[in-house]
Amino acid sequence: MKFQTTSQELLARLQTIARITPAPGEVDAPSGVRLTATPTGPELHSTDAEVGLRLPLAGEVSCEGDAVVTTRVILDLTRHLPEGPVSLELRPDEQDVEILAGTETFHIPVLRDDFARLPQLGDQELVVVPATAFIDTIAVVARSASRDERRPILAHIHVSARDSELRMVATDSFRLSVKETVLDPPIEGGFEGIVPGRALQELEWLASRGGQIGVAMYDDQVLFQLGDVVLSTHVTTDWQFPDYRKLMPEPDHYTHELRLAAEDLIGAVRRIGKLVEDNEPMRLTFSEGQVVVSVRTPEVSGASGALPAPFSGEPFEIGFNADFLRDGLESAGSSDLVLKLIAPGRPGLIESTDESGFRYLIMPVRLSD
Repeated sequence: MKFQTTSQELLARLQTIARITPAPGEVDAPSGVRLTATPTGPELHSTDAEVGLRLPLAGEVSCEGDAVVTTRVILDLTRHLPEGPVSLELRPDEQDVEILAGTETFHIPVLRDDFARLPQLGDQELVVVPATAFIDTIAVVARSASRDERRPILAHIHVSARDSELRMVATDSFRLSVKETVLDPPIEGGFEGIVPGRALQELEWLASRGGQIGVAMYDDQVLFQLGDVVLSTHVTTDWQFPDYRKLMPEPDHYTHELRLAAEDLIGAVRRIGKLVEDNEPMRLTFSEGQVVVSVRTPEVSGASGALPAPFSGEPFEIGFNADFLRDGLESAGSSDLVLKLIAPGRPGLIESTDESGFRYLIMPVRLSD
């Protein structure tokens, strides 16, 4: 293996691929990066056993081949290389990669070659979706994916696309996000799978608004292609993702449907939420024509703000996790939103009032006196 690139190009790509490279001993995967010289140019490959990433390098290949080196070592070295051309060559006898930059020479030991090969795009036809629609949909549902490794299915997002509809669903059992995005024009073909939320968030970080994303779904793998960058991850086939339709209360079960100014409510929740301590719930107290947003903490006697609301009937008070409530309000993404309520002990539903197709079900928190 031998190829040439520039130190600036190598550093930029290594910084990107380091995002998914595990620390030594963190997971059952090498804490390294594969340097690959292919007929079409040099590439970097890495994986943490859940997410794989293939990045091209601008450069020229002198000899095809590959070698795995420790990501941290080559990244730290590249940060201090002078700007300009750099050459990387595998020396099989010495079991290292020689790096030439200007008048300086460095040798980095190679790792044992048990580095998993990333899947290749085969004959499977890519389903092409607009990048903006795909990334914006990830952005509003990913917050609801669980971070609890004890319930791995809830760390995934159910993704489906066909014709003119893209749908993503995520839940951590305390809140549930559904986003249905209209695709115009409709896509050709379709796909459906349960994808790790972290993989989709990495995709969101990599992609830019505009352009297209190619999706290839296999039996247990999904590949996302963004130009010449490929991100791969597993697709879960032996788990049953919660059916969001069964979790949503029937429309006629709601006793209150309140259209509220999103900016005013979000502002109050953000400001008052800064005083929340020890998971103290945020309280929404409804009475004729208004809602009072409040929080009580041992250190602060209280913080509250009153907002107009088209509420009528018997007053009641409901509590929500402050962070979860803020996430749902912010994700609605419209100037007004609709808050649907049943009773203090039942979940609430936040909906956007535009055509964004966003719904957010949030479980209440028991309030103490």
